[in-house]
Amino acid sequence: LGQIVTRYGIHLPGDIDYSGHSFDSYPNGLAAVFGPDAIPQAGLLQIVAFVGALELFVMKDVTGEGEFPGDFRNGALDFGWDTFDEETKLTKRGVELNNGRAAMMGILGLMVHEKLGGSIPIVGEM
Repeated sequence: LGQIVTRYGIHLPGDIDYSGHSFDSYPNGLAAVFGPDAIPQAGLLQIVAFVGALELFVMKDVTGEGEFPGDFRNGALDFGWDTFDEETKLTKRGVELNNGRAAMMGILGLMVHEKLGGSIPIVGEM
């Protein structure tokens, strides 16, 4: 969804840094990372460091109550998960895995089309 929204021209307001570069001054897609007008390497390093900090310190089973790998509720977020029977839990986990796989295939398709060039319905010119 982020690919489509930014290609449509919707960007965050304001500046991305103190030197006055606006969010819409950077290109969309892979060009924002690898192109001549890409975000500075220090900005990319900040993104990687932030994701790394989340992986190391936030996204883990702190309480030891996780029912399966990737269960990071830690006793705080439940949304009724404990009220489901085991069969329903397995079904919902399978649906979530399939949705994640579909999202990965979708973004991969957008990246391939961006490298090939041309036009895609809804997204437009790549």
